[in-house]
Formats: sequence, structure tokens, C-alpha cells
Amino acid sequence: MLAHSYKFDNSRVDPTGWLMSEKLDGMRAWWDGHKRRLWSRQGKPIHAPAWWLESLPSGITLDGELWLGRGKFQECMSIVRRQDGPQTWNQVTFVVFDAPESATGYEERYSKAKEALEEADASTSQQQYAWLHPYAICNGKEHVKSKLDEIEEQGGEGLMLRKPGSEYKGGRSNDLLKVKSARDDEAIVNSHETGRGRHGGRLGAVHVTNRAGKSFKVGSGFTDAERENPPPVGSVITYRYNELTNGGTPRFPVFVRIRPDVSAADIQAADSS
Repeated sequence: MLAHSYKFDNSRVDPTGWLMSEKLDGMRAWWDGHKRRLWSRQGKPIHAPAWWLESLPSGITLDGELWLGRGKFQECMSIVRRQDGPQTWNQVTFVVFDAPESATGYEERYSKAKEALEEADASTSQQQYAWLHPYAICNGKEHVKSKLDEIEEQGGEGLMLRKPGSEYKGGRSNDLLKVKSARDDEAIVNSHETGRGRHGGRLGAVHVTNRAGKSFKVGSGFTDAERENPPPVGSVITYRYNELTNGGTPRFPVFVRIRPDVSAADIQAADSS
């Protein structure tokens, strides 16, 4: 279940009564407690060590985020993408926010996830590497704004708003909204453009297409190392931008990072929907 963006200036949604939580900057993951396997959003196996997986509950499916902490996305990815299950997994937490197959309404699914995690905790003396993501009941737009300011001042990425009683749906849903001050999105890298001047002989810009089907280039935000080893063609990047032109193209896009946890198929599916 993926989120749409919430915009204060033109959203018709009244968030009063919605469930509000911090948006985590980690890697989305799916725990199959029946087969005791951890999967990425694209259905690829995640090679967590056995001692880490032992703390997760059996007999339930959980949706969550592998998280290292605020501002540590790249560090987290460098750990969880390895296939040898390094000891550094002891820094990673599986933050659970849903139990998709347990019940119809979100609050009931959340309760099922809580029960499963508490039972797993009680059944072992080992350190727990999974915890339930807390939420608060939203009191309105001003509550969203004040909480967003608080989270961003602490180095957080933003907020998530979830409609109470909502069912779990595959793909993007209007029942789940992300709230951020900075505008950003993902795009597929189509090609590289060679730089000039101080960037001669290395990356100058990437030509991309976003989930709205708009094609443009991103030439700023790259470090020297990233220009020497640019995002591969076919990969997905996150970019920030100021606003959209009248034609819907991002103005002044800036590269943020590569997104190995998002597939090109996700972007193309949004474009065709």
C-alpha cells in the first residue's frame, strides 16, 4: 500500500480524525511469518541474518520499514542489500505499521500486529529488532503543520496520514497520504549527458521521466563521486523541486539519491494509470 502526496494549499481532504505518524526514511519490507522470510517491495528476498529474524513473530504477515534512524537511508541500504547478513544488522529495526492479511479495518490490523509483536517479545529473551510504529489522532490541518514542523526540526522526513478504518490496498491509495515541506518525487533515468567545464568527461545531467510521464533533466545535487559513478540508466532516483510549470514539469529539479528500493515498474505503472 503506497501513499499519494498531501498538499496544504489545494487538498480537499480534511485530515481531522485521520491517523498521523512520522514518515520514516528507510527501506520498505514485508515479513512473511508463515514461511519466515523477509521480502522487499519488489518481492526480492532480503538476506537478514538468522539471529535477527528470530525476534520476528510467526504466523502473521507484517508490512513495515527497515530503519536505521533519521537521515541514515544510505547507511541502511548499504546494510540490508548485502547478501551475507553482516553483524551491522544489529543497528537495523523493522518498524511495523500494518498487518495486511489480518483484518479489514486499519485499527484492527494494527491491533493484530501489536499482539503478534508482544507475543514474540514474551516468548524469547533475545533482543527485539521489531517494534510497532506509533500514531496519533489528527486534530486538523494546524495539527498536521505543527507536527510536521516538529518532526522536520528533529531531522525527520515528514508525516503520514492514514484514513481511519481503511482497508489494505495494493498500489497507491488515497487512504494513505504523505506530508512533506519539500516537494519531491521519483523518476527513471533514461540517459546520461556529459558535462562541460569542471564536469567535462563526467556526468553533467541525467535525463529522466517521472511518474506523471514528464521527461526532463536533472543536473544539480550530484557530488563529485556521483558524477564519476552516476545513477545507472534504468534506475530510479529521488529529486526535489520548487514547483511545477503550467505544463506539469518540475522546475529546478535537484538530485537527492538513488532509490534501489523502488523499481522502474512502479514509476511506469503510475504513468499509465
